[in-house]
Amino acid sequence: MEKTIKILVVDDNQDNRELVVKVLQSKNYQMIEAADGEEALEKAVSESPDLILMDISIPGIDGYEVTRRLKSREEFRNVPIIALTAHVMKGDREKALNAGCEGYIAKPFSIHELPRQVERYLN
Repeated sequence: MEKTIKILVVDDNQDNRELVVKVLQSKNYQMIEAADGEEALEKAVSESPDLILMDISIPGIDGYEVTRRLKSREEFRNVPIIALTAHVMKGDREKALNAGCEGYIAKPFSIHELPRQVERYLN
């Protein structure tokens, strides 16, 4: 039996979170949600996701810092963290990658492209 892949989606905007969950659940991913930095850290540690979609502008600890903290832990070194963000100015992608993100998906994202993009980071 194939292992169900767990994805943690971190976004303070409930509509964005629900859209990501809906799109990815349809591809049989198990979805975990977090609305802020503290919750993201807690859920990441308790749920051990296979991939994390990280909004950058979240309340409390921002996505860059959450990523840095997770990547400093041994168990998250090989977990892809993908910035899913409306931060699309020059330098934002580099800033996300420098914080430890393996990838970068700009918002608004394509609901048709998202599963393909996620798959790429899981392989």
